[in-house]
Order: sequence, then structure tokens, then C-alpha cells
Amino acid sequence: MPRRRRKRGWARRIAIALLAIPLLYLCLAVAGALVPVNAGWDEPGEGITIYIADNGVHADLVLPARAEGLDWEPLMPRSDFANVPADARWVAFGAGERRVYLETPTWADLSLKTAAIALTGGERVMHVEWVRDPTYSARSIRLTPEQYRRLWASIRAGFRLDAEGMPVRIDHPGYGPSDAFYEGVGKTNAVHTCNQWAASRLRLAGVKAPVWSPFVNGLTWRYRKADQST
Repeated sequence: MPRRRRKRGWARRIAIALLAIPLLYLCLAVAGALVPVNAGWDEPGEGITIYIADNGVHADLVLPARAEGLDWEPLMPRSDFANVPADARWVAFGAGERRVYLETPTWADLSLKTAAIALTGGERVMHVEWVRDPTYSARSIRLTPEQYRRLWASIRAGFRLDAEGMPVRIDHPGYGPSDAFYEGVGKTNAVHTCNQWAASRLRLAGVKAPVWSPFVNGLTWRYRKADQST
């Protein structure tokens, strides 16, 4: 009888520990979203507007195709995409785990194996989409020219480049005619999520951003809505 009780006691402790892990993760995520980096940043009255798109789970950064002498088209030529609208003047960028991006067209297709790999350490892939109207996005931020150049450079640094200095396109049809996938740099996991990637790009640009934001809401709440002016 004592042995059986000891076994039950260990089982209870293991169950409590397993339940505590996601609760601790959630608490840390809330704390990380509230603590800002670049706390002294104020949105300028004039500058270049960028957007944060939010599908409820994942954040994309949406930048003008051309601004401040910087042009995305030579790096992501329209020929890389099936059919980019002629009037598309914006480009959306997201980073995510390879299997989640390439093998999970909808969230209903997400398997436990894919989720486990994404949480424990998978290869980073970049998703790029040409956009006609960026106001579908959840939030908008105005940047100074210097902040915009920093953001542009930090996003470009997320792509693995070939010998000619061009991003390496992945042979995948994408989700639609105006998007494509490229090889990324680094790994993604439960700490370095897609949303934390977006938050860290803003931090590198000098913008006030959460110190850690694995969830999209922890990132977007800080900025004004896309249809609002300051």
C-alpha cells in the first residue's frame, strides 16, 4: 500500500508540473508584452507609414515597396510570384517555422508533430506577399527616415542569400498568386516565435516594442489602429 501511494504522489506532482508550464509561459508572455524596449520612443508627426497585419495568430510587417531610396522589387522580383497585381505597391513580410508555413495551409491542418517541432526548434522561413491596399492591417506606425532604413535592413537580414546576394526562393506555390516563400536565417521555437520576430524588427528600428511577445496581441495593442491618425 505505501508503494502505491508513493506512485500516486509522483504522478500527481508530474501532472501539476505539466500544467504549470503553459501557465508560466502565459504569465511570462503577459509580462513581456507590458515591458517595453525603446520606452522613450514617440511616433513622429511626419515620416513613412508601415503597417502590422494581424490574422488573430500571426503578425506580418507591411512596408511600401519603394521608400527612402530603398526598393524591395530587385530582391523580390514580381517574376518570383504567380500573378502580382500591377498596382501592388506594398510588401508584407512574415517569419515562421518551415513545416507550419509550407505544410499547413489552414490551422485545421496543423498536426501535433508539426506543432511540437515549431515549439521546440524548427527552420525559419520567410513569407512575402505583394499587397495592393495595406489598410486591411490591424495597426499602423509612422517612422522617421532613419527608423525606416533600420527596419528595412533588419527585415532584409532575415533572408538567406545566394552567391549573388539574392534571397533564396523556396519551390512552393504559396497561398495565392501574389505570395511566395524564401529561406530564412535562424531557428524558430516557443521563445523565438513569428510574432517575436516582428517585435524584434521594430525594436531594432528603434521603435517602442515589447521585450517579449510570443502572441500577436502582445505586439499589436501598443500601436494605433490602421484607420486612425495620431
